[in-house]
This record gives sequence, structure tokens and C-alpha cells, in this order.
Amino acid sequence: MIPYTVNIKLAARTLTGTLHLQNKTAVDWGWQGLVAQGCHSSILIIDPKTAQTIQVLERHKASVVKVKWSRENYHHGLSAPYSLRLASADAAGKIIVWDVVSGTAHCEIQEHSKPIQDMEWLWAQDASRDLLLAVHPPNYIILWNGDTGAKLWKKSYAENILSFSFDPFDPSNLALLTSEGIVFVTDFSHSKPPGSGGKKVYIASPHASPAHNKPAPPTGAKKALNKVKVLITNEKPSTEAVTLNDCLQLSYLPAKRNHMVLLYPREILILDLELSQTVGVVAIERSGVPFIQVVPCAQRDALYCLHENGCITLRLCRSGAPPPDESDPEQAVQELVYDLRSQCDAIRVTKTVRPYRVVICPVNENAAALVVSDGRVMLWELKAHVSRSASSLGSGLAPLYSPLSFCGTPLSSNQNMIPDLSLNNMIAGQGTIPGAEPAQTPQQQEVLLKFLLTGLLSGLPLPPFSLRMCPPLTTKNISHYQPLLAIGTSNGSVLIYNLTSGLLHKELSSHSCEVRGIEWVSLSSFLSFATSAPNNLGLVRNELQHTHLPTGRMFAFRGERGNDEPPIEMIKVSHLKQYLVVVFKEKPLELWDVRTGTLLREMAKNFPTVTALEWSPSHNLKSLKKKQLAAREAMARQTVSDAEQSSVESSVISLLQDAESKSELSQGISAREHFVFTDTDGQVYHITVEGNSVKDGARIPPDGSMGSIACIAWKGDTLVLGDVDGNLNFWDLKARLSRGIPTHRGWVKKIRFAPGKGNQKLLVMYTDGAEVWDTKEVQMVSSLRVGRNVTYRILDIDWCTSDKVVLASDDGCIRVLEMAMKSASYRMDEQDLTDPVWCPYLLLPRAALTLKAFLLLQPWSGSFTMDITQVDYTEKDEIKGLIQEQLNSLSNDVKSVLQAPQLNVLQRCLLVSRLFGDESDLQFWTVAAHYLQTFSQERQAGVASSDGQAESSQGAPVSHLEICQDTLCESAYFQRFQLERVHLQELKRSSYEHTKKCADQLLLLGQTDRAVQLLLETSADNPSYYCDSLKACLVTTITSSGPSQSTIKLVATNMIANGKLAEGVQLLCLIDKAADACRYLQTYGEWNRAAWLAKVRLNPSEASDVLKRWVEHLCSPQVNQKSKAILVLLSLGCFHKVGEMLHSMRYFDRAALFIEACLKYGVMEANDVTNKLIGSAFADYARLLRTLGLREGAALWASRAGGAGEELLEELFQPGDEADGGLEEAEGVLESPK
Repeated sequence: MIPYTVNIKLAARTLTGTLHLQNKTAVDWGWQGLVAQGCHSSILIIDPKTAQTIQVLERHKASVVKVKWSRENYHHGLSAPYSLRLASADAAGKIIVWDVVSGTAHCEIQEHSKPIQDMEWLWAQDASRDLLLAVHPPNYIILWNGDTGAKLWKKSYAENILSFSFDPFDPSNLALLTSEGIVFVTDFSHSKPPGSGGKKVYIASPHASPAHNKPAPPTGAKKALNKVKVLITNEKPSTEAVTLNDCLQLSYLPAKRNHMVLLYPREILILDLELSQTVGVVAIERSGVPFIQVVPCAQRDALYCLHENGCITLRLCRSGAPPPDESDPEQAVQELVYDLRSQCDAIRVTKTVRPYRVVICPVNENAAALVVSDGRVMLWELKAHVSRSASSLGSGLAPLYSPLSFCGTPLSSNQNMIPDLSLNNMIAGQGTIPGAEPAQTPQQQEVLLKFLLTGLLSGLPLPPFSLRMCPPLTTKNISHYQPLLAIGTSNGSVLIYNLTSGLLHKELSSHSCEVRGIEWVSLSSFLSFATSAPNNLGLVRNELQHTHLPTGRMFAFRGERGNDEPPIEMIKVSHLKQYLVVVFKEKPLELWDVRTGTLLREMAKNFPTVTALEWSPSHNLKSLKKKQLAAREAMARQTVSDAEQSSVESSVISLLQDAESKSELSQGISAREHFVFTDTDGQVYHITVEGNSVKDGARIPPDGSMGSIACIAWKGDTLVLGDVDGNLNFWDLKARLSRGIPTHRGWVKKIRFAPGKGNQKLLVMYTDGAEVWDTKEVQMVSSLRVGRNVTYRILDIDWCTSDKVVLASDDGCIRVLEMAMKSASYRMDEQDLTDPVWCPYLLLPRAALTLKAFLLLQPWSGSFTMDITQVDYTEKDEIKGLIQEQLNSLSNDVKSVLQAPQLNVLQRCLLVSRLFGDESDLQFWTVAAHYLQTFSQERQAGVASSDGQAESSQGAPVSHLEICQDTLCESAYFQRFQLERVHLQELKRSSYEHTKKCADQLLLLGQTDRAVQLLLETSADNPSYYCDSLKACLVTTITSSGPSQSTIKLVATNMIANGKLAEGVQLLCLIDKAADACRYLQTYGEWNRAAWLAKVRLNPSEASDVLKRWVEHLCSPQVNQKSKAILVLLSLGCFHKVGEMLHSMRYFDRAALFIEACLKYGVMEANDVTNKLIGSAFADYARLLRTLGLREGAALWASRAGGAGEELLEELFQPGDEADGGLEEAEGVLESPK
């Protein structure tokens, strides 16, 4: 006999519900494109594009308080693959770093046992990509190696640390938000803990400021806020000012260097850290909804804000250029203004439903996921609509325009683009070239931004639950079987989940009170019962509903009955689904016919009280069918004359057989079925039901070793009884043996046999957990106990297949587990997803790189394709299939753009790095694309002017790089930005300290007249009065003769030698010796300051020298920021050096594609100097492609590498003759572009 029948394969999974309060901050959207979210002690991995949960990680014992995806800011190759790494921290102080695809832990970290306050992966990943910084309460920060779990260093601070933020422009800066203020750390390094205790500043709460003492009218709000000048002081503020330090969040602005955002419930403050003062305020009117959280963007100077009503608003910074109609530019910029540009709908907030957190897609910054406390995740996307009317003028805001470029390069004619690819592809940058009004070019369209809800994941409602799996799979129903789990909930609805996909199939509002139990009567219909709260007589309203799933039709099964009676204890449906027993608390049981919905028997008043009941699996249907078939055949023979008999007989018989197969539902046959039940004394009764006759059978006296029987299960020849004291009694009915086993686990709540013929496994539920028993061997197979293996209590159990169990637990989750009941995460690649998910990180490392090369190196043999099988690719079919699945899951927009011949090299590289969420690639290609075009245009313009021709055909100059690239921007744009910034600082200054800093900045920027005005403002009672007055005189007379210059230079060098670096540098800038000033700054380790000064004061050749020295410093082993060095070289146009560096760092794919782009754009020419680099780079790339299995690509690049690739070509085309054709083809392709 085969032990098990055929079984449908279900993945182990967890259906999650409402969140714990501690899960509030546990959500993160990674560069990998997935959202991770903590739910009690599990972590959900969600794909935001298809709104599916694709993994649930279970290993934490306490609630998860933080989750963080690792950064992808490094070059990906075979040794540093694309992989899904997530760090999660819980309320018991444990940090786990996960390999998400396999669901296993890389390492577990534990220092103390208090909840982790904050953690973040280090973003500068040149030295190591595994470093994780965590705040261990109350006041420690610890740097961990997230791969091995080793502790690198630990540092304590004087105050309790609430959270921290890394400076996105400088990896050595870190700001800690503490209970008293902010601590700035400027010497953060992975090699040793910060030396000092950091620079402490205190925040005076904005509510303690005079602006809030009198109720200001809404119109005057701005004026009132202008008075809130200083919020940051170096002295500790007076006690009444500190009572309300309700700063919710601090983070650096990734769009501008040295700016920080502080969030309060009713305002957002933008600080300029060079002056430590507020330069912008976003305030909420009195009737407005307070903030919970703010997420600053990098691609545009924008803020996503989450409000207490679940509304997400997008605010964009107004550009600093004065409006053309205002004559007085002084009035133009009073402060940084963030205009509201878009907002999404709010949610209904109740006592239990409130918004927790919002996360923004870091790659494209145009999608948001909002986590709600009831377990919902709302996925909003920002869309740009072309506005037809001049509607924005009505709102008084300057219009937004769509950019003229796509993926970093100007759109060519008739090129199709992906409209909402990313924030910077939706709206053009705010700044323009100095002095030029934005010319209204015809293609530049005015756009409006709107939020669109594109996905919604909902969780289970609050527990308790009652579970029932639909009838098992059999050979008869295999064609149309669906594994449906019915879940009764506390609010009266019944949820039907499909366990293959784990998605909600139907939600039925069946009852008005808590559902107590569910029984299926066929694959498509079920009975459910609910009981209301008892009245003072202990009577309730009973609801027993029959539901037909396909139509959703419901009716009350007991008709008018049900009001004011004792509560229903349980319902049991017989094995053939013919009869139903309804057991009440203090009332005799009822017996119903399920098929007709009629009451067969209501037992007499003296009927014993039932404590447990079960239907017997034995019945007489088979013998009845045989009898009936024989009788019908005999009838058929009598009525049909002999002549016609032969032709009719077969058809009659087949008709009859048809009828019999449906006989469970047919009214004709009523098979005999039995049930057993026990009374309060433990006596076992046996009752037979046939049609509408009910007979009492034998009675078995109670077993002395058992207490009061709580439940019975019967399958085959085994009957099992469980009692309230934790004893199990196994009866072997064939051998007439009984065997009692004490489990010592207390009350046996439920017992269920597993489905499948001959499968004698038994699932037992106790108050403190569950066990699986093998009734053949009478021994325990596996056990689950609260407090020992798990933290949650079990509420209900069932089998969902012959080897998987489903458990409902009080943490609001329902878990499908293997029989061993070890709650384990599943492997993602075993998942059966309804919608395919684009995530190259799910592939094997090699396959992910192959997929990337396949997309980058289009066209293949002259044709653009999205079919990997059309390429000469040697790999197992299984892996090819997985790669093809990834390609198929790309949206049609993306596919059409990738297959368009108009997509140039730079656009393709940028687009693919976006699709892969590759931070380092994206950064490199953004800067490379910009400067390749700039230098190529300069070169063309140079050629054109020397030939006396007209303007080159390329058109207008490429717009500047965004200011978020900081010192990589063009000098003119960078200078303008710094001037605007110092102008704003001037308006906002409120103390002598601030004025002094402004004057210093103005001197460095060469704005001497304005600096003199500020210096002369110093009041006479200030100790620096004399000094400042003399300095003002010096600045105004500086234009004079040579001797004074040499004196000043001498004084400056002496000052610098005696530790007054800043003052000496100022003097050198006054006499136009800024290049010397930069050199001194670099000598004293002020590299960033030197780069800043070079950008704002030096001519291109001098600046280039300063920056090249900086590059050497960045490449030195103790600094090890080569990726930054490469970006600086790109901005200087040193493309040959960049190619050499990329090649020497073994970034073969990036090197080859970059050199290819340089050749295309004419900024590198093939000559004796460059040919060596080109040859070696192309040959190494060809070798890489060969290891990835892409032979055709390898041949192509090897043939372009000249001499360096000949040997490789020979190896590639060694075997057989069929390869020769391939080579000719490859060479043919090569000829065409030239």
C-alpha cells in the first residue's frame, strides 16, 4: 500500500497581521528595490512593484525594531556579487544579518539586551562593504562587521543617544541626536573609535521661542517664524526652554552639503551647519495636521513628509533666482522655501489604525511605501502629468518643467523614453546657467505631480482566529483542486486564503460576532458558526451560516432558530458530508441533514451532556451502491425488450455509474454513518444514523486512567482520546487494544489526523503549544512549546496537506510549517509567485552579471532582443530559464526603450544601473555622462571655431550637474550656489558669531565690499571691535602696491605656521594667492575646504592642480576612497587616467564600456598611447564575458582588442569548424558601426 496519496506542494509561509508598537520604525526600502518590514518578531520582504510578500524571515525572539538593507555603493563583480543582505535588530538587543534569498542568517550580534535605538550600514564601501554602525542603549555606538559579526570598536557618550545620521558627503561626519541636543562627530572612521566626545550643541525648542507665545494670525506666520532665528546654541539653554525638546528626527540633506533637517511636530527646520542656524522653516498652520516623519531627497532638493493622518506630501525647494518682476533682489530670498507640490489621500485614523512610517525608493525617489499599524502597506507612486492650462500660476508657484534629457543625455528626435523613471527624469533641475532665464524651448513641457496608489498589501485582522483547511486533495478532485484555508476572525468575517500563492482569495462578512468554528461541506462550500456575548441569563444569539464560495451566496442554516439559546460549542460534519451534529453548552445536541438542510432529530432533555464528539470514517456507501446498481440494472432489463437490449444496456449502465459518482449529493442514497461521543463521566456512546433513523449502539465504560475527555479523533482503525489532564489514549480497534500516554502538557484542546490514505500522523494542540504524534508507533514526532521554541501562543491548528500544518498564533500571524514545526524562512527561489518579480539579486551571482552584460551589450549580432536563448550562452537550461524569467518581468516601457537603437551607450549604462539599483554604477555613469558630453562639445566647438564654421550641431550646452554632486559640479554653478548660500546666511544671522562667519566666507568668495560692511557692524563694546575695524581698513586698501603684498604674504605664512590656519588663508585670498592658500589647507589636512576654495576662486588650470593633489590623497592606502577619486578625475576631464584606474582596480566591465563611450564621443582617440590601454581593457572584458558564458560577446570584444585579444580569440574558436562562421559574423558586426 502506498503510504500517502498524491499531494499538492505548498511552500511554508507566514501570513502576517497587525503590527506591534515596537515595529513602528522597522521598515526600509533598499537599493535592491525591495521593502523590508518588521511584523512582531518576523520580517516581511515585499516587492513594491507587484505588491507581493516574497519572503518572511523568522529567527528573532523579540519584536523587530529596525531593519536596514545593505548599501550597493561598490563595484559588483564575481567576488563582490549582487546579493540581498539585510540587517534587522530587535527589542532584546540582537542584530541579525540575513542572506534574504535563502532565508538564513550570515551572523547574529548581541551586546546588551535593550532595544537597538538605530543602525545603519556605512555608505562609503571602498574599504569594506560589510560595516554596520548600531546604537546600543543607553549611550553606546558600536561598529560591527556585518559579515562575520566581529566588533570593531565601541564608544560611549555622555547622553542617551536616540538616533544618528551619516553625512552623505563626507564619511567621517556623523550627527547623533541625543536626549539633550545634537552631538557632531567629525573624526568617524572604521579603523578606530572617534577620539573626542564630539561637538555638542543644544536645541532650544521652537515652542519656547517668543514666536509661539502670542497666537499669530495665519498671514503673519511667516513673519513670526522669521524671528525664530537661533535654535542652536552652544550653551545649555535655561531649564524652561529644555522641557520640550520634542525633536522627532534629524537627518542630513543629501541634496546639499552641510545642511541638516530637524523635524518637530509642527515645523521642519533646515539648518546650515557652517553657521549652525536655521535658514528655512516649513511650518504647519494652526489647523494643519502635524508631521510624523520627513525623508529628504538627493536627486532634487525635495522633502517627502508624512503627517499624522497618513497623508504624504512632497515639498520642493523654490529656486533662489529672484523673480523677474521684482526690482529689489534683496526681497527675493528671505529663507529657503519648500513649496507643497503634491499630496496623497489621507487614511482613516482610529484608536488602533494609525500611520507608522513612510519609506521612499532610494534609486528613483518617486515611489513611497506607507506602513499602517493594522499591517497594511500602501504603495504610492509619483506621476508627472503634462499640464495643459496655466493652472500653476493661480497657486502662485513657479511652474515645474520636464527635463529635456533622458538618463543623463539630451533626448534625440523621436526617441521614446520612460516617463516616470525617476524624480530627476520627471522634473528639471531648478537652477539654470547664471544670468540666463530658462528659455521656453518647445519640447520643455510644464508638469504637475500627482500621487497614484499602485499597490496595497493588507494583513490579517486582530486575533483570535479559528482555522479550517478545505477537504484534502484526492485523485478525483486533482483537476480543479485549490488549497483554500478558511479563517474565522473576531469581527465576524471569514477570510479565504489560497495557500499556493499566500494571497487573500475572498473576504466574506458572514457574521456579526466572533466566528467560533468552520466546517467545510464540499470543496466549494462551508458552514461557519458564531456566538454573541451572553446576556444575564447566559443565553446568546447563535449564527450558523452556510456559504457557497463561487457565488458568495449565504443562508442561515438553522433558519429562524438561534435567538436566546445556550451557545453552540461545536459543529461536526460527517465523513460523507451527509450529516451535521450541532453541540450546545447546556442543551441536547441537534442532528441535521446537510444536503436538504432539514433537522433530523433534536435529542431528548435527558440526553447526556457531550464533552467530545467525532464521526467515524466507516460507512456502508460502497455496499449500498452495489445493491442499488444491481437493482437498477434488473429494472432496466425488465422494461426494455430483448431486441433493443444490447444497444441500451451500455448507455444505461454508464448513466447509472455517473449518477453514483455524484451520489454524495444525490438525494437517492442515504448511507449509514456513525459517530461516537463521551459524556462528563467519560463513558463512550456509539450512535448510528441512516436516512432519518437514529439508533443508539453499544456503550463503553470510562477508562479509569483518563480524566474528563476533551476531544476525540478517529481515522481508519485508530481512535484517539485526549483529556483535560494531558493524557492521550490510543485505541487500536482491530486488535482491540488501548494504550494511555501521559504527555504532562495540560489540557488537550484539539486533536486532528493528517489527510492522505494510510497517513496516521496526529496533530495535538495544548494550551502551551502543539505536538505531532505518529499513532502507528505511538510516539511523538515533533513538539512546539511557548517560551521554549517560540514566543507566541497557539490559538488554533489544522493540517493543510499530509505533511504541513497550519497554526494560528496570538501575535496575529498564521504560519504554514513543515511537520517538524520549526518556524523557518523559505528559500525565495522555491516560491510560487502570482506575478513575476524583477529583482536580479534573486539570481545566482554569475547569472546576475550575465543578465547585466546581456542588457548592456545590445544589439547581439546586429539585432536587439529580450530573449537570452538567441545569444550564444553556455549555461544550464535551468539558470537560462531563471534569467529569461527576469527579462520577461521587465515592464513593456523598459523593454521597448532597451530595444530602441536610439538609446546611446551612456543612456544604456545609466538605465541598467538604475534597473539593478547599483548605487556605485549610477553615481559613476551620472558624472561620466555629464562630463563626456561637456568635454566632447568643448572639443567640437574648438574645432568648429578654428575652421570658422558655425555653431556645432549638438545644440545648447548640457545643463550643469545637480548641486548634490557638490565639488564635482562646474565651477561657475558651484560659485553661484555658494554666493546664494552666503547671502541667505547673511539674512539669517542673529549674533556676532554668525556675522563673523559670514564675513569670513565673503572674503574667501572674493566679495570684499559686502565683507567690509559686515566687519564695520561690530559694536564698540565688543572685544573684537578694534581688530575688525582694522581688518575692514586692510580689505579696502589691499589693491595697492607690490611691497604690501609681500608683507601680507609673510604675515599669512607666519599665522599659518602658528596655528591660525583660517586667518592666514583669508589673507592669502585677499591678495589673490588662493592657489597658495589651497596648498596650505591641503598640507594641514583640510582637503575638502581646499577643494571648495579651488572651485570658487581659482582658474581652471590652477584648480585642476589642487584637485589632482586631492585625487592622489584619496587614492592613498590610508584614505582609500578611490571611487571618489575617479569622480574627481572625471570632472577634470582626465579620461585616460580614469580608464587606467578602472582597469587597474579590475573593474573590467566599467573600464571597457567607459573607454568605448570615450571613443564614441571623441574625447579619446586611438593612438599609440591609448591603444595599449584600449587593448588590455577590451581583452580583459572579453575574458570576463567568457567566464560568464557569453561567448559571442567575448569574441566581439576580443576582436576589438587588437593584438591583446588574439590569443583569446584562438581559445574561443578552438573546438570544431562551426565556430568559424561565428567569428566572421562577429567581425561583420564590427565593421558596420565604423
